Amino acid sequence: MSVIVAYAPDVYGRSALSHGAAEASRRGEKLIVINDTKGDAYVDARLAHEAEIDALRTQLARLDVESEVRQDMVRDIAEAVLQVSEEVAASLIVVGIRPRSPVGKLLLGSVAQRTILDATCPVLAVKPEGTNVED
Repeated sequence: MSVIVAYAPDVYGRSALSHGAAEASRRGEKLIVINDTKGDAYVDARLAHEAEIDALRTQLARLDVESEVRQDMVRDIAEAVLQVSEEVAASLIVVGIRPRSPVGKLLLGSVAQRTILDATCPVLAVKPEGTNVED
């Protein structure tokens, strides 16, 4: 079994990574970090660049858990996270949540929301300390 982290190179992704690593260590399970992109924009702020991935791998190597970083181009990021969770029989998925306006929640889908609603295993939704996620 494994703990999956949906990762972005920002404060929300780092919070998810921190919680996911702690859970993987506590459970004695592998940590799988997913940083996928749809590839539909010239610049994807949620896709970690090569140097960031190298730093992430170095950080993970210092932990007391087996880890893997996956970075692929996919049609649907939430679906990719869910598919990996099924493939590895994940015990937990960890996602970072960010503030969204009421209109943004209504009109735009989110990876975290779809993961929470569609996952077959528990999902831990985390926010960085000191942030306030709007209702």
